[in-house]
Amino acid sequence: MNPLLSRLHPYPFERWRELTRDITPSPQHTPINLGIGEPRHATPALIEEALVKALPTLSSYPATVGEPALREAIAGWVGRRYGVALNAATQVLPVSGSREALFAFAQTVVDPTRPGAIVVCPNPFYQIYEGAALLAGAETAFVASDPELAKVGNFAADWTSVSEATWARTQLLYVCSPGNPTGAVMPINEWRHLFELSDRHGFVIASDECYSEIYFRDEPPLGALQAAVALGRSDFRSLVAFTSLSKRSNVPGLRSGFVAGDAQLLKAFLLYRTYHGSAMSPLVQRASIAAWNDEAHVVANRALYRRKFEQVTPRLAQVLGVALPDAAFYLWAQVPTLSDSGLSGSGLSGSGLSGSGSSGDLDFARGLLAQYNVNVLPGSLLARTMNGPAGPFNPGTGRIRLALVANPDECLQAAQRIVAYTESLRS
Repeated sequence: MNPLLSRLHPYPFERWRELTRDITPSPQHTPINLGIGEPRHATPALIEEALVKALPTLSSYPATVGEPALREAIAGWVGRRYGVALNAATQVLPVSGSREALFAFAQTVVDPTRPGAIVVCPNPFYQIYEGAALLAGAETAFVASDPELAKVGNFAADWTSVSEATWARTQLLYVCSPGNPTGAVMPINEWRHLFELSDRHGFVIASDECYSEIYFRDEPPLGALQAAVALGRSDFRSLVAFTSLSKRSNVPGLRSGFVAGDAQLLKAFLLYRTYHGSAMSPLVQRASIAAWNDEAHVVANRALYRRKFEQVTPRLAQVLGVALPDAAFYLWAQVPTLSDSGLSGSGLSGSGLSGSGSSGDLDFARGLLAQYNVNVLPGSLLARTMNGPAGPFNPGTGRIRLALVANPDECLQAAQRIVAYTESLRS
């Protein structure tokens, strides 16, 4: 058995199920799940139609590199979206969703023959980054994302908190913009800083951009490749961006995305994937071509998310510390402290939960599930405890992540229940 498997942490949803197995949610309320970031809007008809039309292609093995028409469609979308010209033959590679690719990429980039390899991750973070690093034989280093640590943006990561010794051992840096769970978008000055660090220390940057098409302001989020070109790095050296159709086009079950950037890195990644047996189904490729070539369904999808956030955010802001994010479909909300909310007298704070029960996010989420049948994800489960100037801390402590993926009426009803629950704790 691979001994590195023992280093993996339980997934946040697995931990949350364990922490709530003793709870019987209120039968007086229909269940509403805002815990999992799974798009629930309808899949566009043009994608379904393309899948059906492609059924005859099942008689052939697909190539790992993907059909030229798919790579051209992806390159065309990148050009329209970011104003970036890509060589579809060498700088684009279709993948089976960004999750699979983000994991596999670390296995390609991390050199296990070099002792002390480090993979740097934001904190809180998407747990695939950590698992990929650990199974590649590397150590992890975390960078807290907190609005009080760096004022360059919404929940910006404090990259200056990383020591030169850590950067010197870093082989791979994962970034997520727009961020999960914070919704923060990295500005160009942040990219400039990371590119300078990459040049100085020789590490690769993997930019997770799966939420790039769900945004709430007129200007779309800046992408890694777009930032690179703006800063005179049109060769995309040591940079690869990951994008998915799951959120953009409401097809999480399609498992389709792409990586793009440094041609030499993609050549090595293609070699790994060829042995990994991860070629995309011909049906998925044809449906993906249809999706990347159409923008109307993306505009409609974004408008639906905007309406939900416009309705829900002001209501929740009455009782929680929350504001409209830059992008993505999450609200990263601060819950009342124990002393402010009365959680300490709610019968929940003494539940024996380990980690951050006293922080309020676990207790708040457990109480909300028990009393109002609304499921949210405690922020401390999405982050790792790390050392800070004042001692160990978890940057997710005291926050909850709400995924506004359900229909507008259900999201609004959940917000009303959260308001009622929070107000009841203060009475």
